[in-house]
Amino acid sequence: MQRIYELMFIVRPDMAEEDLDKLISTLESQVGTAGGTLKSVERMGKRRLAYMVRGFHDGMYVLFTMEGSGELVRELERRLRVAEPVIKFITVRIDEEQKRLSKVKALRDARVKAKPAPAPEAAEAGSEAAPATA
Repeated sequence: MQRIYELMFIVRPDMAEEDLDKLISTLESQVGTAGGTLKSVERMGKRRLAYMVRGFHDGMYVLFTMEGSGELVRELERRLRVAEPVIKFITVRIDEEQKRLSKVKALRDARVKAKPAPAPEAAEAGSEAAPATA
């Protein structure tokens, strides 16, 4: 079953740009060989960490949005665990959240369509009848 995941990982701040490119391309090819599709890769750049991780205060963030199976996620996480420059990673399944948000949006849209708009004459008459307070 294909599900949508976000995989964010943080690499050492002193990692060379070409090494980061190589790591990202390796992970991208792994997504393809495991039968998944990579929707987007977002390099968020160097940011301050909330707390020290493996002796680092900063890290370079990368976010993958992908569609695939649980096997794909397990394999990517295994590779990230053994990759020396990766200091932290997290995978989140987002398709359930997207489903929930679309239901909420549909309910909100249905309420807006069901609620009749006030007639313009009634709104004007109501504003004239209201006493002015100072």
